[in-house]
Amino acid sequence: MSVETVLASAVIVASEEPPNPLVPKAPELIVGTIAFLLLLWLLKKFVYPMFEKAFAERTAAIEGGLAKAELAQAQADAALAQYQAQLADARGEASTIRSEAQADRARIIDEARTEADAAGAAIRQRTAAQVEADRTSAQTELSRDVGRIALDLAERILGESLADDARARATIDRFIADLEQASEGSR
Repeated sequence: MSVETVLASAVIVASEEPPNPLVPKAPELIVGTIAFLLLLWLLKKFVYPMFEKAFAERTAAIEGGLAKAELAQAQADAALAQYQAQLADARGEASTIRSEAQADRARIIDEARTEADAAGAAIRQRTAAQVEADRTSAQTELSRDVGRIALDLAERILGESLADDARARATIDRFIADLEQASEGSR
């Protein structure tokens, strides 16, 4: 066989080769491209807006939740600050009340001491006045008793009654006065 026959038979064999399944035929390629573009248009027209809407709603919900959480955190911080301020005020008020109570206690103690001192001074003064009154009363009574005894003694010595005589009384009073001066001089 000649080279030409071999080549001719190779060309015939090459043209008779079965089609390659990986390479699509032209009509299938056109129909597939149209179907793909139609599907792409349908997705863009109907499905993509629904995804965008759901995404936007979800984003808004998340952002709203974050805003609510930030607002709640701010309110909690404000409430905490207010609580701490009230607690500080209460502590200050309690301290003021304690200070006032201590001052009142000291004032009450001072007043009680002053009243006790005044009452003690009044009692001492009344007692001194009572003692002085008792001493004066005893001294007067003693003077009368001494005068009576002296008169009785003088009557016995003289043997006469001196009870009604004014001169006898003056003598007795002078005698008592002399006794008082003698007793005061000896003190």
